[in-house]
Amino acid sequence: MRRENMRREERPSQLQRVVGLPGAVLLGLGSMVGTGVFVSIGLGVIVAGSDVMIAIFLAAIVALCNGLSSAQLAAKHPVSGGTYEYGYRYLNPHLGFLSGWTFLIAKSASAATAALGIAQYLFTSLQVVPTFIPLVALGFVLLYTLITLAGLRRSNQVNAILVALTFVALGTLMFLGSSHIRTDNLPFIKGEVFPTNSLSNILQATALLFVAFTGYGRVATLGEEVHNPRRTVPRSILVVVLITTLLYLGVAFVSVGVLGENEFSYSMVKSSEGILIVVARWMRHPEIIPLLTVGAITAMSGVLLNLILGLSRVLMAMGRRGDMPTRLAQLNKTGKTPVAAVIVVGSIVGGLTLIGDVKTTWSFSAFAVLIYYGITNLSALQLLRVDSLYPRIVPAVGLLSCLALAFFLEREIWLIGLGLIAVGVLWQQLMKRKR
Repeated sequence: MRRENMRREERPSQLQRVVGLPGAVLLGLGSMVGTGVFVSIGLGVIVAGSDVMIAIFLAAIVALCNGLSSAQLAAKHPVSGGTYEYGYRYLNPHLGFLSGWTFLIAKSASAATAALGIAQYLFTSLQVVPTFIPLVALGFVLLYTLITLAGLRRSNQVNAILVALTFVALGTLMFLGSSHIRTDNLPFIKGEVFPTNSLSNILQATALLFVAFTGYGRVATLGEEVHNPRRTVPRSILVVVLITTLLYLGVAFVSVGVLGENEFSYSMVKSSEGILIVVARWMRHPEIIPLLTVGAITAMSGVLLNLILGLSRVLMAMGRRGDMPTRLAQLNKTGKTPVAAVIVVGSIVGGLTLIGDVKTTWSFSAFAVLIYYGITNLSALQLLRVDSLYPRIVPAVGLLSCLALAFFLEREIWLIGLGLIAVGVLWQQLMKRKR
């Protein structure tokens, strides 16, 4: 028993700062440029048609407000856990816990979506009937859980390679596709806004697309491991949101411009291939299909890897406060990895992949993440003026946007989401009694 206590005392309680500005930007891009390009843009087109461009722009504005709120909070309190910690510091324990709980729901569902996407593109590349997608997705979750256990520095090295391959693939698609765009497929170029869709459709698409922008949150949740967080975190979030917005707009512009919204939606529903591979075939450039397949797999692998990283840090923070079992807060001897938290996160994400439905997991993620960032903005509104980096209108717009968009999703999604929040409240009471 004494030896065990000594071992616990020898374990560091704080994670090491091993990430600079370039690494933080890569972490954000690795979390955002994946399912956003290869999944959510397609879902947005099904809902809003060619007006998906408007939805991307609106989602980017909401994301920027939330990102700036996260940045100033992370700069003031650079600790692992993100909004979970901010909710406790600036609001109350109930909202603090709720933010951590909704983050776990949202990003576990996002990670499962990424794993399912990887499996689908892999089956497509091998020209195999996609029969066991959930099981293959589970295998990828296991792989990236093991990589995460190696620590943040090693994970970031893998992430840099994944991001580079993804940008090469998407850059090639946009370059070749620019000469195949038909302006008739893009009514808004002629000033025709909302030609076939209502504002409600566009706002629903905005809610679905917003999730694709929330990877900047990985930088905030890893604040304890970033060098000079007051300067690094805000700068990296701004850079990541700007690059991602331009990339999403470019890919959506080319994809819808080449296919048209009807063919795009039909391919999303009926084709077993990824939508960008359908675009390549439509352009008669089959030679880039292998590159796009690799890009899709690396993009969603980057998302999966970074989500497991971020989720484990939030779970670790919740363990520190006793909202989760305290064993989840323990680090390995080098102080680089919360091993138990990583294993639990991998298990949760792996279980969600067995649902096997991308749209369901993504929609759950959208509802929960909007609630999470609503609490982020509410926390930022509590900052003293001397600690605020940006005007108060920024978190105010972010808060109202998040709460409004959450309920533009399908009714079944937000009803189940509210049910899961109720389960979280019961869990908090249980842990409180246990303490």
